[in-house]
Amino acid sequence: MRRTRVVCFGELLLRLGAPGRELLLQSPRLDVHIGGAEANVGVSLAHFGHDVAMLGTVADNPLGEAATGELRRHGLDTSRVRRAPGRMGLYFLTTGAGHRASEVVYDRADSAFALADPASYDWPTLLAGADWLHLSGVSPALGPEAAQATLDAARAARQLGIRVSFDGNFRPKLWQRWQGDAAGVLRELFACADIIFADYRDIGVVLGGEFPQEDVRERVRAAAAMAFAAFPQLRWMACTQRATLSVDHHSLGAMLLGSDGTEAQAPAESVTGIVDRIGGGDAFAAGVLHGLIEGRGAEAAVRFGLAAACLKHTIPGDFNPVSVAEVESLIGEGRFDVRR
Repeated sequence: MRRTRVVCFGELLLRLGAPGRELLLQSPRLDVHIGGAEANVGVSLAHFGHDVAMLGTVADNPLGEAATGELRRHGLDTSRVRRAPGRMGLYFLTTGAGHRASEVVYDRADSAFALADPASYDWPTLLAGADWLHLSGVSPALGPEAAQATLDAARAARQLGIRVSFDGNFRPKLWQRWQGDAAGVLRELFACADIIFADYRDIGVVLGGEFPQEDVRERVRAAAAMAFAAFPQLRWMACTQRATLSVDHHSLGAMLLGSDGTEAQAPAESVTGIVDRIGGGDAFAAGVLHGLIEGRGAEAAVRFGLAAACLKHTIPGDFNPVSVAEVESLIGEGRFDVRR
């Protein structure tokens, strides 16, 4: 049988991180990783056995080639990624320790992706053969061109009968840089989606209103009800619930709610000894998508997604290159035994 084909559209980034837990440029060294919200999801899905293609624009220079080459190493099709003059988007990471939180500094303005002409993307051709299109709210936050391109992609997918997965990923600093209409653009993208990865805060940004319930799960339920009422085509809403006890110790649970009243929860896991939490949300999204694509059912899908997210916290870099078997072993018994 033909494998499910997932197409991801977004910006490939270079992540420049202070080594270990140093402050940024405390020593004259930086560790480099390739990343990007949409690419992170694509890499996970490729390792789960899906046929994944990346779409977007990278700088026509050795940095752009290195980024696409890294995706190919993980099994993604990059043949439809455009090359254009310009620069790669960057972000700098200082990993926290003790009472010091991690910190991200963006350097993404006027990248080749952000400035790419929306008309340069031939969406019917680029989306040919796709079953799913995955997008995130990071891309439209980069500027008017990227916002239009993301909207065009989502609208084209709906017209072609391709399912749309959308991760809210609200980044206020990026929207504020160009005074973008975050609520308006995100509302249109939510209206195209079959599944959204969002919590009550994202729904508050997009639809307005507040959720004063004391229990976070009640806030999520109320937000989901509002989203399903506002977006008739929306079938699923998924999110994690994170409690940060310290930089190295989090509690992570998850919920998956359906427009038909389905509700599934993955009980909270204690995540200790965190190596790298960047990309944890993308790992969760990929895990839930995999579960739904495979027809596992809501409870199995959300448990798989949470296990994938927990594993990501143990792996340096943005990507979560783990197999289905490795994720399933975390869900099962004897998960901390030495594998021989």
